[in-house]
Amino acid sequence: MFLKVQLPWNVMIPAENMDAKGLILKRAILVELLDAFASKKATKELGYYVAVTTLDKIGEGKIREHTGEVLFPVMFSGMTFKIFKGEIIHGVVHKVLKHGVFMRCGPIENVYLSYMKMPDYKYVPGENPIFMNEKTSRIQVETTVRVVVIGIKWMEAEREFQALASLEGDYLGPLSEE
Repeated sequence: MFLKVQLPWNVMIPAENMDAKGLILKRAILVELLDAFASKKATKELGYYVAVTTLDKIGEGKIREHTGEVLFPVMFSGMTFKIFKGEIIHGVVHKVLKHGVFMRCGPIENVYLSYMKMPDYKYVPGENPIFMNEKTSRIQVETTVRVVVIGIKWMEAEREFQALASLEGDYLGPLSEE
């Protein structure tokens, strides 16, 4: 689920943020790195970017001729979040439809659990629709559900993952509110 990664990155520092004192320069590089890291969101290989943990190395800066900005190659360590097929995850339901529910798991907004992968659960329509089984166990908005991931899809345009989940297996289903 969480991966520790080491990544190379190129950081552009505007000329006005340059200073002879190394500490201020390092701070400017770190701020730009964090900005770029946050805006990238995710990659297919590594998953969602969560945090920069350490700035490991700052390479020699190269001045860009037309802009005056300085390009610094950096190496940093960080954390990413990615789910894998066969993994057991906890998702929080945010939408209930006749054919299934959508859940969130960490930064992943679209984990879909189809009614066909919820044995024993029946759809109960109404103002706040739910899925319920004979033991009156409910799956509704805000319910945390333990599921197994059966498929993952990377959406390049949105830079996000979608996942399919199932309740078919041992110890899967809604978690009790204790």
